[in-house]
Amino acid sequence: MKDDMESLTGQAELLQHMLAYADSMSLKAAVDLRLPDIMHSHGGSATLSQLLSAIDQSSSSPADASTLVRIMRLLVRKNIFTSSDHHHEPRYGLTRVSKWLVRGSSDEELNSLAPVLMYDNHPLSVTPWHYLGDCVRGGGNAFERAHGRGIFEFASGQPEFNRLFNEGMASATKMMTPAMSVLDYDGHGFGSIGSLVDVAGGIGENVGEIVKMFPHVRGINFDLPHVVATAPPCDGVTHVGGDMFESVPAADAIMMKWILHNWSDEDCVRILKNCKKAIPEKTGKLIIVDMVIDPEGKSPFDDAGLLVDLLMMVQTSGKERTESEWKKILEEGGFPRYKIIKIPSLSSIIEAYPN
Repeated sequence: MKDDMESLTGQAELLQHMLAYADSMSLKAAVDLRLPDIMHSHGGSATLSQLLSAIDQSSSSPADASTLVRIMRLLVRKNIFTSSDHHHEPRYGLTRVSKWLVRGSSDEELNSLAPVLMYDNHPLSVTPWHYLGDCVRGGGNAFERAHGRGIFEFASGQPEFNRLFNEGMASATKMMTPAMSVLDYDGHGFGSIGSLVDVAGGIGENVGEIVKMFPHVRGINFDLPHVVATAPPCDGVTHVGGDMFESVPAADAIMMKWILHNWSDEDCVRILKNCKKAIPEKTGKLIIVDMVIDPEGKSPFDDAGLLVDLLMMVQTSGKERTESEWKKILEEGGFPRYKIIKIPSLSSIIEAYPN
């Protein structure tokens, strides 16, 4: 009997793994329908009728109640939303998970991961995962196998995909930047520099938030020309187009947030050497915001870290690194000293120095 139960439990667990994509696709549908926003606009929860009414206002055909109920049944089971009875009608509410998916109205300052979810679950982002086994057999990058080009080259020719990517990175930045104020815990960090280059800074959300927090800092947002071409104006920030593999604008300090995990060790060393040339030899520093992997870790983010490591492998041929792997590329890139600062986030901060 015990063996039979063990076997059945394994079968049930396998089915959940096999169909795990239904979780993320249902979640994507909920965000696409703006269900978290509708609940938020009603004070944190909304009845089925209120959800259907709001969906109808943005659709040319009436919403299908039974389809929505079945999607919500799964998401409630997964603790994405709550469900209660309201006059014999379901009433759905936000949880600590779905609160991160509320975008809010244009006059609200909300940290939302909805753009990240929409990018990661877009068909163009999902397709490369089907080539993962092929990469084991013959090497290469899954994104290139799926789309014929690397992700950054592909994005430059796909305006909609480029927009989704930039919006996703900007929203993740906005969510995480306040945690980075810990860099000034000892009076140093951003407080001690006059200029900061954000290398591969996208549309400038990251350096823009830092300049708001530290107005004395002169910010430079540096990225590929087609990326900065879509960047909005930002007080205290200059947008500069270029290629980090060729050179990096000069400043007191350089920041790279979620950049080096996109690249191989060899490419990272090339980038790091260009960064070293761009900062003062004695007082300059490099601020890296990236994951430091602990495969045996017990924090809430450690499992997510292993998933993101695979995401990097699939999309960019990059990887998340352990401390020993970081130490190796930093030394080869000209940064023999470093310190790791833990922050309440998926990532850590690595401050590195050229002497």
